Amino acid sequence: MRYFETRKARIEIIPMIDIMFFLLVFFIMVTLHMIPDAGIASRLPGSSTAQAMPKPQMTLAVDRAGMIHFQQRELSPAQLTTLLRSKPDASDLQVTLAGDKDVSLQSLMRVMDACRNAGVTHIGLAARAEGADPAQAR
Repeated sequence: MRYFETRKARIEIIPMIDIMFFLLVFFIMVTLHMIPDAGIASRLPGSSTAQAMPKPQMTLAVDRAGMIHFQQRELSPAQLTTLLRSKPDASDLQVTLAGDKDVSLQSLMRVMDACRNAGVTHIGLAARAEGADPAQAR
């Protein structure tokens, strides 16, 4: 007669937890691919002593004409200095300059001076390793 006894209903939460973790991982992966990696196409100069650097907090691109590009905006050196000064701790900010292969040294120095005027001391130059595929450096 146990067949007709009423059973207490149970909600199994283990499968629900598995589904929730799966959805969490799925949305994290989708979100990471939605973040645009935008910039301008440039031909980085080659260097036989190029080294891997930690990921910079800010990457500035300098084109042949000497224009500074940051997050799809063109900046003058004065605007760059103002932007860098508005950052919370400019002295610990890591800036990488990605100058075009044909950019003049004077243009790079102008950008470096604007960074130094804002208090930035960690400035790196982007380069591709000699013999590396130029298409990967874009």
